[in-house]
Amino acid sequence: MLIDFDVSGKIGTTNGAIPGTAISYLIGAIGSALAGFVGMNIAVRANTRTAVKAVQGLHPALRVAFTSGTVMGISVVSIGLIGVSILYIVFQNYTIVAGFGFGASSIALFARVGGGIYTKAADVGADLVGKIEQGIPEDDPRNPATIADNVGDNVGDVAGMGADLFESYVGSIIATMSLAIVGASALGMSTTMDFDHKLFILPLLIATLGIFASIIGTFLVRTKENASMGKIIMVITYWYNCRGYNSTNWYRYNN
Repeated sequence: MLIDFDVSGKIGTTNGAIPGTAISYLIGAIGSALAGFVGMNIAVRANTRTAVKAVQGLHPALRVAFTSGTVMGISVVSIGLIGVSILYIVFQNYTIVAGFGFGASSIALFARVGGGIYTKAADVGADLVGKIEQGIPEDDPRNPATIADNVGDNVGDVAGMGADLFESYVGSIIATMSLAIVGASALGMSTTMDFDHKLFILPLLIATLGIFASIIGTFLVRTKENASMGKIIMVITYWYNCRGYNSTNWYRYNN
């Protein structure tokens, strides 16, 4: 039984929303699987290209690896945002949109857990046969189980991660949208659907601005040839902390 809060703050069943919720659940599951597929498809192509560019230097290799990861990241958030937006435009019902998050969570669970089990099983099997029985070093190409180990890494760390990020991103948006409407109704701020629609759309607008900001930020990633990875991480960390601290102080003193 599906339960929701209507605009008057009462709890009631949503029998009319059940078919739409089922459709939304299916679309969310497909979107989560698609996010994992895109990540896997990009990763297997980016691995060899990054290795080839590493011969030329750190910066070319970083650009290939970073832009490849950006493709997956932007694809995940775009699929999630488009799915939530279309479902809301079509159904105009936030309980139906919530089904999208449940579908994404289901596939993310299976992809993450199933991928993790496969990864660990392949890793243990390759180590047992290679190191103990045959005396072959870890990740040696002479060990056929190394291929299964690498496939497991892709399944768990790429496809599973993509589905997991998709579920987290969609879940955070849907949770914020639902809390906005339920909170406004419970506090008596509004009993009209027009104002609730505005509250519902605000998280979508913020997420859209975040995507554009992320796209702009991808063009600002640079590094020197003699820079170490630790130095790169420290510079990025300090830069973000300083910018976040200054922005927070500016907002606090001006509001």
